[in-house]
Amino acid sequence: MEDPFRRTALGAAIFYKDPLAALDWLERAFGFRRSMVITDDQGNLAHSEMRFGDSYLMVGSEWADYTASPASIGGKNTQSVHVHLQDGLDAHCERARAAGAVIMREPEDQFYGDRVYVASDLEGHVWTFGQTVRKVTREEAERASGLKIDGWA
Repeated sequence: MEDPFRRTALGAAIFYKDPLAALDWLERAFGFRRSMVITDDQGNLAHSEMRFGDSYLMVGSEWADYTASPASIGGKNTQSVHVHLQDGLDAHCERARAAGAVIMREPEDQFYGDRVYVASDLEGHVWTFGQTVRKVTREEAERASGLKIDGWA
């Protein structure tokens, strides 16, 4: 059956203490755009989805005992979200910084050909943003890193 929302095969869900504020912040800081926001009769968020390029992100509240924002659990993260940009990584970092993101690692070129920065959002979720800046062979990456790499596509 065709998906009317054109979701990719893999998306992520991320939980916030204040998900409505998070929607605003994610637009302002990272350039996500809302594609669906469902609220109940008291104005509480029931479900939302945001788009970035061809991917989607669900933003929700701490609606069950197994969902939590890092702000509720001492800043701990059990995963991070990686977003691959086509261009403009350094400008994206400055946009995020201006919106209040904590830049945990400044933009830096990596041995595998991407330029990457790491940021923490308004509730402490960790995000990485990368942009491919040069093509690197597996052999070049192994020489540059000193690591053995299998499965280089």
